[in-house]
Amino acid sequence: MEVQFEADVQAKLEKMALESGRSAAELVRDVVAGYVDDLAETREILNSRYDDIKSGKVKLIDGEEAFARLHERIDARRNRPA
Repeated sequence: MEVQFEADVQAKLEKMALESGRSAAELVRDVVAGYVDDLAETREILNSRYDDIKSGKVKLIDGEEAFARLHERIDARRNRPA
């Protein structure tokens, strides 16, 4: 597989490779591997949340109610004695 980068990104990548003592290809492989792992983890979390909603395990609330609850928590923390 070949990947083409914009000139400025290529220059940054080459500089980072030189500074780290690793090849640009190694850096790209590490970054892509990390991204793919993060994406897979995010997908698992979203699927789990969707399953929880679909099964009724989690109750949805509307945005206005969510913001109201958030503001109540913020206000409560601000009003706590120090």
